[in-house]
Amino acid sequence: MTKLVLASSSPARRKLLQRLGLPFETMSPDVDETPLPNELPAAVATRLAIAKAQAVSKYFPDSLIIGSDQVIVIDGEMYGKPLTHENAVRQLKLVRGHQCDALTGLCVLDSATGRYEVDVVPFSVFFRHFSDEMIENYLRKEQPYHCAGGIKAEGLGIVLFERMAGDDPNALEGLPLIRLVRMLEQFGMQVV
Repeated sequence: MTKLVLASSSPARRKLLQRLGLPFETMSPDVDETPLPNELPAAVATRLAIAKAQAVSKYFPDSLIIGSDQVIVIDGEMYGKPLTHENAVRQLKLVRGHQCDALTGLCVLDSATGRYEVDVVPFSVFFRHFSDEMIENYLRKEQPYHCAGGIKAEGLGIVLFERMAGDDPNALEGLPLIRLVRMLEQFGMQVV
């Protein structure tokens, strides 16, 4: 059986991939996630998903490598990981009462041939009108500074949501499993 490798250090992505019941390894890719000048959000997510898979592929010959990257778009502007409390507060103040689109780039790369499949899976969240106090409480409890947009949907971030829309709620957590299963099948790997 072909080895499966997740090119990510994200605990959320690891947990999502475990749901498929396939054995896999993980390796953190060393990829600069800075968007290029004038790069559109979907292009950033695509480029980084491919780059992450390619960065890890050299360490795992004859394997299928999964790369994924997520970009958050609010009112046409792209947001990444806030990294600091101040940035997270600013980002969360921007989203309250608005729609936020998570664009998750997904790549499956065959390290033996270099062939890959890539796609961007969108998912939208409509945020409640929440208070500054709620932002502070959420950030203090969750500390989502390394999550795109400061939103940890698999945790307390859900309390900020009014509703969600999209084909695969797993995309919001960073790994669209529905699309991933189809990609793995294209490379001859059956999940069940």
